[in-house]
Amino acid sequence: MNKNHIVAALLAIFITTMFFSCKNIRQKSETALTFDTIVVAKQIPLLQENDTTLPYADVDIKFMYPVKFRTAEDLARLQQIFVGTFFNDTLYDSLSPQQAVDKYLENYIENYRALSKDYYSDKNRLPKGETPVWYYYQLNISNKIMFQNDSLLSYAVEYSDYTGGAHGSYRIVYYNIDLNDLVTISEEDLFTPGYYKPLTDIILHSLMEKYKVTSPDSLLAKGFFNIEDIVPNNNFWMDDKGLHYTYNQYEIAPYVMGTIDVTIPYEELKPILKPDNIIERFFPKKEEE
Repeated sequence: MNKNHIVAALLAIFITTMFFSCKNIRQKSETALTFDTIVVAKQIPLLQENDTTLPYADVDIKFMYPVKFRTAEDLARLQQIFVGTFFNDTLYDSLSPQQAVDKYLENYIENYRALSKDYYSDKNRLPKGETPVWYYYQLNISNKIMFQNDSLLSYAVEYSDYTGGAHGSYRIVYYNIDLNDLVTISEEDLFTPGYYKPLTDIILHSLMEKYKVTSPDSLLAKGFFNIEDIVPNNNFWMDDKGLHYTYNQYEIAPYVMGTIDVTIPYEELKPILKPDNIIERFFPKKEEE
């Protein structure tokens, strides 16, 4: 083979390689998971009168949802999961993201304005000029991605509201999606049967380390309600390091302590993980190290 033939052959190989590389990059881009966000920020008057001195509900919704993912069927399934988990009600499962937001807002407004029939009777019981401030409501719902790779998507839904009383409420709920099978992941998917007691002990030990105590009962002095309340609650998100559990207000401790987080590395969970568990599939390099 002369020099010209060698150069031509190398050029052909280079062009072929570039073609398939570009094709693979284009295919990856086409199947990448991308998101959009629906934002709602409005004040809902309790009464029909257009009077800003009267009570209202301050509503903020930020709903991030997938708009591009593999096939149309896969995208529809992933959107269904996002809608169902964001609004935490199967009533919205069959709706598009925008339809779900509109329907949720419609129901919220209807329920809030139903309180108006009691407003004037409550106002009349107060000294002249005073307004029953417990009719001023607030609602905030949003979600955010905690971790994402090719196989796993972990995200949080944060919910806070005020409906009168001494203070509002706040909670955060986590969801983990197997992007291969498009299903949510629970403790039962990760752990062997009989995991509950050993996982409870692991969580308890982690909290003892976090609060720098040497016995479970010492957590009571830190403000926790009862040791028996500290159990696996399925409210966790996943990344390549471990499981991150959250206990919401009043779940295991008083309101003033807020949400309580605890991280458990996968190494500590190995004795109760299922054989050939999905963690090995999600983080193959992590398991090989």
